[in-house]
Amino acid sequence: MTPFSALIASLQKNAEGHSIVLPPDWLQGRTTYGGLSASLCLEATQRSIENLPPLRSAQFCFVGPASGNLKLTAQVLRTGKSTTMVCADMVGDSGMAVRSTLCFGTGRASSHNYQALPMPQVASPHDCVSFFDSPEAPTFAKHFEGKFAGGAMPRTLDAKPEMTIWLRHRDVGDESSLVRLLALADALPPPSLVLSKEMMPFSTMTWSLDILDDRPFSTNGWWLAQARADTSQNGYSSHEIVIWSADGQPVVMARQNVAIFG
Repeated sequence: MTPFSALIASLQKNAEGHSIVLPPDWLQGRTTYGGLSASLCLEATQRSIENLPPLRSAQFCFVGPASGNLKLTAQVLRTGKSTTMVCADMVGDSGMAVRSTLCFGTGRASSHNYQALPMPQVASPHDCVSFFDSPEAPTFAKHFEGKFAGGAMPRTLDAKPEMTIWLRHRDVGDESSLVRLLALADALPPPSLVLSKEMMPFSTMTWSLDILDDRPFSTNGWWLAQARADTSQNGYSSHEIVIWSADGQPVVMARQNVAIFG
């Protein structure tokens, strides 16, 4: 097992950008776990481009398998008065693996102060049952702790396709790191698997995130993630994820389109 902090530290700078070879315990099937691919794109961007403001939104397109020697490059597309748009790519041995666009923006004074994303009332993680204990859990999930807080488990069939799970890294680290949070934010299986009679292979196609807090922080390492499927048809599922810090602050809102094989 390679701790997340050690993995990020192994990212190497080179003439073109950065590179890394991932250990097998961070794979999902034959490719790199999607959340890790996204966090590596962000880490490479922050190392390559100085004085970026906080990340406000990001879009990740998972083009092909991320395997072998992974090369990461980041390029500024435009810098305005308050925002910087960046394209970050990950290329593996099989070609393009991830293409992403990242929007960084400086905060400014505003008369608006509104949000309608209250954290659901759930038991503390210490009072919830484990979530990633199944032998069917993907290899990368061993790096995370999950506690089932509400909704339904995969293969519940007659339940709504939604789940609420406490998540945290097993590796202790900087809980104000957005790179670290991104690696965790994709840990849940598609909630549409609640509707399945058996576990099925799946692969994320696209992932879009809005970062709702300038400095997301967890006092105890736990984050609450709630995922709800909107559709699951024709081999594809679309769902929404909201993530809160342990003190109830909404920090991430995301949408995902996932291919379901079965």
